[in-house]
Amino acid sequence: MLRDLTHPSHIRLCQNLFNSPKEIKLTGHCGDERYLFNIFNLNLSDMKRKRFLKLTALAPISLAMNRLDFLAPQPNKNISRVEFLYPGNEQYRLLNIGFNKRIKKNPAVIARCFNTEGVAEAIQYARKNKLAVAVKSGGHCMEGFSSNNNGLVINLSELNQIKWIDQNTIQVGPACTLKKLYETILPKKKIIPGGSCATVGIGGLTLGGGYGLLARKYGLTCDSLVGISMVDGRGNILSEKNSNELLWAAKGGNNGNFGVITSLTFKLHQAPATMQSHRFRSFKVDAARAKFILKKWFDITQALPVNCFSAFVLNKTTLYILLTNAGSHTNEVQKVVTSLSAISEKTTHSEPAPIEVALKNYYGRQEPMYFKNASAGLYKSFSSIESHIESALKIVTETPGMIYQVNTLGGNIQSAEFAGAAAFPHRDYGYFSELQTYWERQDQETLLLKKFQQVQEVFNAAGMDAQYRNYPDINFKNWQTLYYGKNYERLQQLKKQYDPENIFRYEQSVRVS
Repeated sequence: MLRDLTHPSHIRLCQNLFNSPKEIKLTGHCGDERYLFNIFNLNLSDMKRKRFLKLTALAPISLAMNRLDFLAPQPNKNISRVEFLYPGNEQYRLLNIGFNKRIKKNPAVIARCFNTEGVAEAIQYARKNKLAVAVKSGGHCMEGFSSNNNGLVINLSELNQIKWIDQNTIQVGPACTLKKLYETILPKKKIIPGGSCATVGIGGLTLGGGYGLLARKYGLTCDSLVGISMVDGRGNILSEKNSNELLWAAKGGNNGNFGVITSLTFKLHQAPATMQSHRFRSFKVDAARAKFILKKWFDITQALPVNCFSAFVLNKTTLYILLTNAGSHTNEVQKVVTSLSAISEKTTHSEPAPIEVALKNYYGRQEPMYFKNASAGLYKSFSSIESHIESALKIVTETPGMIYQVNTLGGNIQSAEFAGAAAFPHRDYGYFSELQTYWERQDQETLLLKKFQQVQEVFNAAGMDAQYRNYPDINFKNWQTLYYGKNYERLQQLKKQYDPENIFRYEQSVRVS
């Protein structure tokens, strides 16, 4: 939703967003703005059961320890640079927790890095022991690509500092959270167009593109990136000064694909003084009415002012439209408000609030939760989905715990200047959709994942040709083209140059060939 409105990613709704007591606010995710909702609410003897549970609890540790039998455990001599942690260690357990409780992985080693040199040392250790490497900054990856099984995870949580270069430029560690970032720069009336989920790390958000409430005004998060430091697959420390291609790739194409980004330098923008929100709701909608309102919403938002953002959110049979405005309430904005009110049953408005106060309303849930979220296609207009959208909406309206959302892109995201400097390939699309489902108990997971996949299959069958990399789905078949478009081959060339041994690898990482 709204890790990058993410991953998690995202807009937190007010407690009274919906009238039903069964639909209460959760939020959170991945950097991008995201609406997360909480929608729901072996025959063994006692002795056998206790032994079974004990054995299964120890199994992941046992397997990982067996893997370590033929590793060379690092003695942690250079703990000022990197600390190597192994299963059974309490710090390992804490650092192995991700935002998505659905994802459970057990790396053989976690390298807790304290600086760029520590990252380089960790990579050399992984090469020596032939371990696949995953990179974790905020841990909000929706499919758990920031961890692995029986490999090495480079944990960047200590790289979270903010350094002012000058009044319009900062250097940030990849694990710096959006909450910390905003609390540092907003008092100085500066902003980076990130998401709003408080605990998302700026690294993962930026490397996949990054969007949120202010992206139409300032561009994607990655469009404000002007410098990086990176450690490649050989352990070499590099920067954009070594290659302009590295900076290009970091803008939407280097989510742990061929290097570890250890610092990011951003240009800052003058922050808007205030933000105002308008909410439009309809109740007990069926698929046909949801489709009708969605079509109207597309028509209305085609002329959306650049200071504004809007989202269409279908939560089972309750339909919610958000409109935010980070500028003046002009006649153009009022025309949008009037048009959205005309297709909704209930309209509410907030007073314009200082930007630092308004963003806090969307900080979201900050503790781990069970969910499955993924991109459901980028669209140019309603015609992109008109032939099949009602089938997808029907499943959503019949499935408690499922949300379908469409967010506005466009505006300055489509700047030709930004497009030429970034690996993010989907500038031509004016809308981004996402599918979400949430649950509290593990026994709810199987049914909800089945329904989730049914909706995704409707979109896949219709020929969706673009998906947002920060909201991955492990089930995407042609993910190379869906995420990276025509830029995939260019990213492969960088992979061959900077990670020829394929040290950085996960289910959907850029391949050497």
